[in-house]
Amino acid sequence: MSETAYVIDGTTVTTTTLAAGPWDPRLQHGGAPSSLAAWAAEQVPTQAPMRIARATIDLFRPVPVADLGIDTTVLREGRKIQLVQVRLLAGDAEVVRATILKVRTVDQPLPGEVRMPPLTEAMPEQVAGVGMGIPASTENFGANFEIRRIQGGFSEPGPGKVWFRQHRALISGQPLSPAMRAVAVADFSNGISALLPFAEWTFINGDLTVSLAREPVGEWIYSEAETWAAPDGIGSATARLADRHGFFGQAIQSLVLERRG
Repeated sequence: MSETAYVIDGTTVTTTTLAAGPWDPRLQHGGAPSSLAAWAAEQVPTQAPMRIARATIDLFRPVPVADLGIDTTVLREGRKIQLVQVRLLAGDAEVVRATILKVRTVDQPLPGEVRMPPLTEAMPEQVAGVGMGIPASTENFGANFEIRRIQGGFSEPGPGKVWFRQHRALISGQPLSPAMRAVAVADFSNGISALLPFAEWTFINGDLTVSLAREPVGEWIYSEAETWAAPDGIGSATARLADRHGFFGQAIQSLVLERRG
């Protein structure tokens, strides 16, 4: 079995089945290239201490479980922000384009009444439900996670509340950063808050935007997600992200709704 989803050599990314998604084993889960884009942006030096504040990932085409090229460009360089573009290429085809906004970090004490929202749900070790509600694979992107499900998932239509712990590195020889963990979990939003039966419908996201008011702390990340669907074949999934200390970020996906053939 492969040990990581990706192996990187220069600008070439070798992809393993640990990047595959639930819709088709030949195609990647959106969380894998999204987290890869966050990693690539974090490798770009900045003029001052910065962290990722927002990641927007456009999934131009289905991303194959195959070798990819990676290209990184700084679109805006400054003392307070840096905007990085990351492109993933399958042959000559651009399959992913991400724009990652980094913002400078400073020691900035706030008034005592200004606080992040607390989390009142059970901690992961108190949750009995496991998995996503569909048969688990031992070698796809979901296999990188320990999953503790309070509600939702593919088999329970409606809003989802799920804890995730990514227990395996995404990239060979590279640690998981807090932003990488958050982006990967955010892409599960449509899956944990499904409105339509998985056996009869696909509801694949065409993009992902994640906003981080602060970085998550620790390995466990909680996602509280909800999907809206319209009769014109379009939907959206939104999520609030938390760790043991409370909420730290939000995410949104645009969905393409289709009946299975």
